[in-house]
Amino acid sequence: MLILKLLLIPGFLLLISLAGKRWGPSVAGWLSGLPVVVGPILFFLAIEQGPAFAAQSAVAALSAMFAMIAFCVTYAQVAQRANWPLALVVSLSVWAVLALILSLIPASLPFSIAAAATALLAAPYLFPKVQPVVGGPAPKSDKLIWRMIAGAALTLVVTMLASTVGERWSGLLAVFPVLGSVMAVFSQQTRGPAFTAALLRATATGMYSFSAFCLVLALTIPLIEWWGFGVGILVSMAMLLVTKRLVMGKRASRASA
Repeated sequence: MLILKLLLIPGFLLLISLAGKRWGPSVAGWLSGLPVVVGPILFFLAIEQGPAFAAQSAVAALSAMFAMIAFCVTYAQVAQRANWPLALVVSLSVWAVLALILSLIPASLPFSIAAAATALLAAPYLFPKVQPVVGGPAPKSDKLIWRMIAGAALTLVVTMLASTVGERWSGLLAVFPVLGSVMAVFSQQTRGPAFTAALLRATATGMYSFSAFCLVLALTIPLIEWWGFGVGILVSMAMLLVTKRLVMGKRASRASA
């Protein structure tokens, strides 16, 4: 189990980084909307804490979409004016404050759906309008290694904390911006703030897939237990294809411009 935790998230980080190198920030951010972090974490929680615990954590994770998108918007805005340390501190502080507020609100699926929907629908209007330079220096191999190490470390911390903080905070921590923070910092360092803003904007679009996974998981685990993860993966992939037109349409319009 430990080996799986150490390899799964870094592997996804590597694939997403290579996608950004090949197809640009929009595709990389869009792919990061897949439940590559929350899925494994909730799966590990189901194994270690039981399916009922994982179902309630999925409800909390869905509401945490509000904090996650707030992180993306904040980092993208601050990065246009400041270097990555300040952008990271400010955006993580926003995430922490909103996560704390969400933890104080009684857990319910309708509230979680409303919180996620509000964030997803508002996100396109909150990001800075930039024209990213898709070309430029690709991340060096040592940068990719550090991304993978950071992703593995954050995943371990979240799953270890989950056994002590309860199902509500377990779900919130499962949506801690593991991919978002690692990708944003290294993208700003290597490609600049405009590239980073485009990547995070596409990440918010990809979060429809993420939200669909959490919603399906919350609904199906109490009924079909482990099969719920399979259904959630299928639905999240379908949602990713639905949002593909949004991402590819923006890429095409930028290319024609």
